[in-house]
Amino acid sequence: MKTYVFDASALFIYLQKKSSAHKVNELLKQALDRRVEVLMSAINFGEVYGIILRDHVKDRALAVMTALQSLPIRLLDATPARAFYAAEVKSTYRLYYVDSFAAALAIEHKATLVTTDRDFQKMGPSFPILWLKA
Repeated sequence: MKTYVFDASALFIYLQKKSSAHKVNELLKQALDRRVEVLMSAINFGEVYGIILRDHVKDRALAVMTALQSLPIRLLDATPARAFYAAEVKSTYRLYYVDSFAAALAIEHKATLVTTDRDFQKMGPSFPILWLKA
């Protein structure tokens, strides 16, 4: 089964119904049908909450996050081992630490990263990425 890792930008594309939202929606439909698996680091999920919270009241941010939890995305904890590996990825590729969690999770699960964030180009051409348009 093919596996995808969402970073925060993938969820924002979906929430804001941007031009690439249909790609995210298709992956979520396939995940519901168990044709693909969609993963996300709890760190990146928390990043989504933080950005929504910055722009809206807490009740609204919590409501959005509750709705997102019903999506077929498997959230994975930031264990000490994952935190250390994310730090190694950060150091190697000069990513922001929060972004390194998404990259490290994609490496761990041999998955394709789903993102709009061009910083991930630093991972090199062999790192599988499904690019979304913002």
